[in-house]
Amino acid sequence: MKLVVVSAGLSVPSSTRLLADRLAAATTGRAPADVRVVELRDLAVEIAHHLTSGFPGRELAAALEAVTAADGLIVVTPVFSASYSGLFKSFFDVLDKDALTGKPVLIAATGGTARHSLVLEHALRPLFAHLRAVVVPTGVYAASEDWGAAGLPERIERAAGELAALMSGLAAVRPAVKDEFAVVPFAERLAALRPSG
Repeated sequence: MKLVVVSAGLSVPSSTRLLADRLAAATTGRAPADVRVVELRDLAVEIAHHLTSGFPGRELAAALEAVTAADGLIVVTPVFSASYSGLFKSFFDVLDKDALTGKPVLIAATGGTARHSLVLEHALRPLFAHLRAVVVPTGVYAASEDWGAAGLPERIERAAGELAALMSGLAAVRPAVKDEFAVVPFAERLAALRPSG
C-alpha cells in the first residue's frame, strides 16, 4: 500500500510536519505502507507557475502523481486566518478534480490556539468532501498547548486506526472489483437481445 503525507508547514522545524510524521507512524504501525512525504513549502514556486501557466514542473508533477496513486492520504496544514493555508489550497487546486474520488483521507491541522480547532470541520472536511474523498471520522487538531499534553496521542491513534482500516479494506477489495466486472462490447450485448430465428 502507498500512503502519501501532504504537509503545508512553512518553518523548519515545523509543528505541522511533526504532526504529519506522528500520524504517518501511527498509521503504518497498524497497516504497513510505503510512505511518501510531500512538503508543499518546497513546491511553492512550481505550484504558482502551474496556476498561471497550466503546466506543472517536474517535482510538482511527481507529487501530484504520488497523491493520485496513493491508497490513502494524510493532509496537514497550519491555520492562517481561521482556515487552511493558501499554499495548501493551491496544491489541491492544481490536482486533477477526480484524483481523490473514493480515496481515504485523514485531515489534520496545527495552530497557536485551540480556538481554531473547528477549522477541521468548517474548512478541511468540506474541501475534501467536494473532492469526493472519503474523510475519516476523526480529524486531528494540535494547538501549541497540546504538544506533550494528554489527549493528542489518543486522537492521533484513533484517527490513524480509522485511516489504516479504510486503506486496508480498500486494498483488499480493489483486485476483486477489477476481476468481477468484465467489459462486454455493446454490439455483443445487442446481438444477445436479438431473437434467434
